[in-house]
Amino acid sequence: MHITESSLSLNVPDVEASAAWVRDHLGFTQAMAADGFVSLTHPEAGMALIYLRVGLPTFKPASAAGAVDGVLVVFTVDAIDAEYERLRSEGVEIVTEIETEPWGERYFQMRDPNGVVYQLVQWVAAPDQA
Repeated sequence: MHITESSLSLNVPDVEASAAWVRDHLGFTQAMAADGFVSLTHPEAGMALIYLRVGLPTFKPASAAGAVDGVLVVFTVDAIDAEYERLRSEGVEIVTEIETEPWGERYFQMRDPNGVVYQLVQWVAAPDQA
């Protein structure tokens, strides 16, 4: 198999709210859009983010047409502390404050207007090795 692109498609009630949030706070740009659909890209993300309006009649399988739940959208960054401060200053809802796990994962989590949770991660020396 030769994969040429990757995308993550998320069903949300308000497509434009999530699209605006990732444009404004994470630097994504809109690649295409239609009624109930927006696709966004970022030159460093390695995948496109797609938002589909919940309940679109064209969505298949229909059994999976409900709102996204229990998904983390995770991006690894170089300067986690600076990103944390920048996003807090922009008024982004932080749902998990910045912390470092014993294995060296420094991260925080935030939520967009549709409740999608995004996590930024930076791999650092484990606290017991610092």
